[in-house]
Amino acid sequence: MPHEPIANLLERAITTREALFDVQNQTALRLFNGFTEGHPSLVVDLYARTIVLHNYADPPGEGDSEIQDAQKFIRICLPWVQAVILKTRNGSTVSDRRGRILYGSIADRRVLEYGVWYAIDLLMNRDASLYLDTRNLRKWALEHLNGKTVLNTFAYTGSLGVAARAGGAARVVHLDRNRAFLNVAKASYSLNGFPITRGDFQTGDFWPHINRLKRAEKRFDCVFIDPPFFAATRKGIVDLANNSMRLINKVRPLINDGGYLVAINNALFLSGNAYIETLQSLCADGYLEIEELIPVPEDFTGYTQIRVRNLPVDPAPFNHATKIAVLKVRRKA
Repeated sequence: MPHEPIANLLERAITTREALFDVQNQTALRLFNGFTEGHPSLVVDLYARTIVLHNYADPPGEGDSEIQDAQKFIRICLPWVQAVILKTRNGSTVSDRRGRILYGSIADRRVLEYGVWYAIDLLMNRDASLYLDTRNLRKWALEHLNGKTVLNTFAYTGSLGVAARAGGAARVVHLDRNRAFLNVAKASYSLNGFPITRGDFQTGDFWPHINRLKRAEKRFDCVFIDPPFFAATRKGIVDLANNSMRLINKVRPLINDGGYLVAINNALFLSGNAYIETLQSLCADGYLEIEELIPVPEDFTGYTQIRVRNLPVDPAPFNHATKIAVLKVRRKA
């Protein structure tokens, strides 16, 4: 089935998102979600003055014409854009998947969101180093974690923990296997003037590291779990489509009475109802309670008025395959 010209689709998408642009061009948002807005092989993100084009075509060459048309249209429509990056999801090399600069010479290194600076490194990974689908969760962290202690597992570049720290959290511990990702989190701390305590940026495998925290009888007021949908090491397997319960049960003993467990499941082919059923079964003993479901921003999901295609699996009662639930924890006396 032929697609509508990419320029038409982008014009509608950008017009619909006009209210999200800031005068100084420092924000980050999804400009075009091709999966739901009419062209499933293309996604366009904006990070300050840098555009990131995601080519999902397979083989990648089938998306070349649309990439060229998209770049041309965006540079005319948004003349203040200073760099364009192409990330090729099915590229044959690591550098293709991480991205290469098509236009300009320097990509932006920071964005501003709800008054908080986040360091970014748009070429360090296949992802763009700041997840746009968890923006509302970062706002929740800003508003709910003042004075709290926080453990940010699968921290990646630490954005959830940075938001918690900006919201006045007493302490935030970031845990990730990749030190380079945590260095981006440290850069975010520096941008916001937060002191960097070496022990709060911990490198290690989730499974044994959580065991060490348990043995040390560490407790936190909030634990974030935001893992990849599947990952395997010699120490354990993360499988969000088939066994998200294991991860949640793993961290429950680390959370203080009255604290929060924030569970994120981004398995595309796991329905919202199936995930809710898992959460409800965990809550059956009375020591967990679903307090809130955090929606994904509409610029990321694709706006209803221009949406032409639904996700392959119904995410309801969530609004996207990124399913975010805040659970309240009660401990046995």
